[in-house]
Amino acid sequence: MKLALVGATGLVGQKMIEVLQEFNIPITQFIPVASARSAGTNVVYNNKPYTVITPEQALALNPDVALFSAGGSVSLEWAPKFATVGCTVIDNSSTWRMDTTKKLIVPEVNGNTLTSADKIIANPNCSTIQLVMVLKPLHDKYKIKRVVISTYQSVTGTGMQAVAQLMDERAGIAPNKVYPHTIDLNVLPHIDVFMPNDYTKEEMKMVNETQKILADTSIKLTATAVRIPVMGGHSESVNIEFENDFDVKEIKHLLSNCHGVTVQDDVANNLYPMPLTSHNKNDVFVGRIRRDESQANTLNCWIVADNLRKGAATNAVQIVELLLSKGLLV
Repeated sequence: MKLALVGATGLVGQKMIEVLQEFNIPITQFIPVASARSAGTNVVYNNKPYTVITPEQALALNPDVALFSAGGSVSLEWAPKFATVGCTVIDNSSTWRMDTTKKLIVPEVNGNTLTSADKIIANPNCSTIQLVMVLKPLHDKYKIKRVVISTYQSVTGTGMQAVAQLMDERAGIAPNKVYPHTIDLNVLPHIDVFMPNDYTKEEMKMVNETQKILADTSIKLTATAVRIPVMGGHSESVNIEFENDFDVKEIKHLLSNCHGVTVQDDVANNLYPMPLTSHNKNDVFVGRIRRDESQANTLNCWIVADNLRKGAATNAVQIVELLLSKGLLV
């Protein structure tokens, strides 16, 4: 299997290399791809250096699968070209997520919908992925009516330049600013651009993508997305109203038996999910599971995941793994 990684030199691209190695994906030819300015540099895969090439050069090699993590404009231009030659594209940008002709996939949630006809597959937004991993089993059991989400998102979600801004500020060095304000010792209720309805694009992604992945537009969602000065992962405070009542112990048991979800909920011993402990893990962690005492049939919980892992690289590689298991890449 020939695999191209478009955006191989970026933060998510480098994480994809790590995860591909860990999952032992059977690649016979690894093709690292980046922009013309990065072409000719080397990246390391399985302890071997590979020369980075341009998308045009990679296309000529007829890869079987291509992981895209190079931004929306690159995906818009090149994903259809790769798909046209029979390559299966898994795209990490927002370009194809809400395209009605493209699947938006979290393998544990809706991976069973994939077919050989799906040549461009969208990887959801990082904060959406960890959310639906918890919502799916609860929706199946109790039927969700409404979800209120507040996020606490890592600077790594913005990329290397944002990490550099935080570290420079922390070291007292004048930074090259990616954010409109200082991020160190601060909280920014502003992720992506503001939309006409005064929500940010990130907030609306969570609303629209969740409905698409769960295949249920009747679920009402509202979100406030916040950037905080951490690097281990994204955190979410989630309030879920159900049509049917529930037992908290039953919910904990249900989530404990979901593949890819780890329940960390032992407040007597101060055990709950945190970015520091979710860092470099592939699971989604959930805790602080408790009844909302102000409203019937409503639950509060706290969800944390490494946004570069399950929120991006791991989910994409798991899609490759699923396609292989279903015989859709041969």
